[in-house]
Amino acid sequence: MSRFCLNILRLVAFLHVVAIAAGQQRQEQQPTNICQQAASRLPGRISYPADPVYQSSRESYYSGFERALAPGCIFRPTNSAEVSQFIKLVTGNGQYGNASRSPNRSPKFAVRGGGHTLFSGAANIDGGVTIDLREIKSLALSQDRKVASIGGGAVWSDIYPQLVPYNLTVMGGRVPGVGVGGFATGGGVHFLNQRHGWSCDNIYGYEVVLASGEIVYATANSYQDLWLSLKGGSNNFGIVTRFDVATFPQGLMWGGVILFNYTKSVLDAQARAFSNFMNPKNFDSAADMGIILGFRNNTFSVANSLFYVDPVANPKTYQSFTSIPSLGNTLALTNASNMVVQFGKNLPPTIPRSIQLVYSFKNTDAAIYTKLIQQWETDIKPLGNVPGMICQFLIQPQPVSNGTNSLGLKAGETDVVMAIVTAAYNNAADDAAVQPRVQAIVDKHERLLRKQRVYIPFKYLNYADITQDVIGSYGPHIQRRLRAVSKKYDPQGLFQRSVPGGFKLWK
Repeated sequence: MSRFCLNILRLVAFLHVVAIAAGQQRQEQQPTNICQQAASRLPGRISYPADPVYQSSRESYYSGFERALAPGCIFRPTNSAEVSQFIKLVTGNGQYGNASRSPNRSPKFAVRGGGHTLFSGAANIDGGVTIDLREIKSLALSQDRKVASIGGGAVWSDIYPQLVPYNLTVMGGRVPGVGVGGFATGGGVHFLNQRHGWSCDNIYGYEVVLASGEIVYATANSYQDLWLSLKGGSNNFGIVTRFDVATFPQGLMWGGVILFNYTKSVLDAQARAFSNFMNPKNFDSAADMGIILGFRNNTFSVANSLFYVDPVANPKTYQSFTSIPSLGNTLALTNASNMVVQFGKNLPPTIPRSIQLVYSFKNTDAAIYTKLIQQWETDIKPLGNVPGMICQFLIQPQPVSNGTNSLGLKAGETDVVMAIVTAAYNNAADDAAVQPRVQAIVDKHERLLRKQRVYIPFKYLNYADITQDVIGSYGPHIQRRLRAVSKKYDPQGLFQRSVPGGFKLWK
C-alpha cells in the first residue's frame, strides 16, 4: 500500500473518530442546549445546579435514590400551555423552525409530581431535564361541588385541608407528601377504597399534553381509550396537567394506629383476626386496615392501622383486633385531612436507600398468614446489623375494583389481599446484602401462595419495584390495549424512549 493511501486511510479514520466524538459531545450537550432554548422561550421556568430552586427541588425527593440524580436543568411550568411548549421544543416540532426529532434523538426527560416513589429514575433523571410539575397545583370545585379539578403537580395532603370546610374529601394518598399525578395514574389506595374502588376508578377527566404537544381532555365520552389507559397506565401516554375527580361527603371518620407486644400469641391472634376480617361474609365497605410488622434496631414490632370512614368509634368490624391486649393507640374521631397527617407521623420524613416489593393473593387460612410472617421474620433477622436498617411487612386489603380502570382485575372482589415488603437502610455498600434478601423473602412468599393456589399475578404499580413486571401483570389483553393506545397517541414513542423512568409498555 502506498504512503499516500495509508495517509488517506489515517485521515479517514481520524475524521471518523472526530465525527463520533462530535456526535457524543452533541448528545452530551443536548440537555444543556434544550435547557437554554427553554429558558429563552419560557423565561423564569428553568433552573440550573447552582440555583437554590434547583437544589431545593432535588433535595425534596422522598428517596435517596432520586435525590442522588442530577438533571442538567429543572423545568417548573405553571400551566399546561408551558408544558406543551416544552414538549414541542423537545421534539423539534415545526412551531420553532426545527426539524422534528425522533425520540431516539430527543433529549431525555423525567416527569415529577410529588416525588414519593422509592426507586431511582422514577421521577428524576441524571443529565437530562426534569419537569417538576409542582407549580401546577390549583384546586377548583364544580358548582355542585361534586367534582374537584386538581392540578397535575398538586400534593394530596395540601388538597385535603381545602376541602374540610365543605365536609368533602377526594381519594388521594393516605400519608403526607404524595403527589396527585403518579398516584392517580398508577391506581391509588385511599381510606374509601373498599366502598368506591381504586382512586383512579373515580377520575372523570384528564387534561393531557400529548407527545405532539397537543392538549386534549380525555373523558368517558371523548378520547375514551386514552381516558381508560390513564387509569393504571402511568406515564406512558402524556403529561397529565389536570385531574377532574369525584368528591365524596366526608365529615368525621375514626381511626389511627394500635401497637401490640410482638409475641407468638399476638401474631397468631392477628392472623386469625385478619383472615376472618377478609372473609367476604364479614365485608364492611367503611373499613380499611392493615397489619404492620416492623423490624428496626434488631427489634420486631407489630401494629394495626385501623380506619373507618363512617363516624363510628370502635366499630364492631374491628373487635377481633381491638380485643387483643395492646400497648396503646392513637384511635380517635377526626376528619380525613387530620387522619392523613397523624398516620404520616409513623413514617420517616425521608429515606436514604430502599427497596419495596408488592404482591397480591386471595384471602386464605390463618395458618398461611402465620407462615408468611414467620418466613419474613426468619429471613430479615440477618440484616439486623445493617446501618439504618428498617424493614416493614404490611398486609392489607386490596381495593375493591369497580372495573373502571386498566388494571386487569375482576370488579367487586372483596377478599383480595395486598402485601408489601419495604426495607430502608443507609449505605450503598449494603445494596448487595439487603436487596437480594428482600427479593428472596417475596419469592418464598409467592411460592407458598402459589402452592396454596391463592396467588394473584397482579402487581400494584405504586408499591412495586422497578424490577417487577407491573404492566405485564395486568394481563396480555390489557397490555396489548395499552400498547395500541400508546401507538395511536404517541406514534414515535416519545414517552417510551425519551422518558426512561417508570414502568414502560415495552421492556
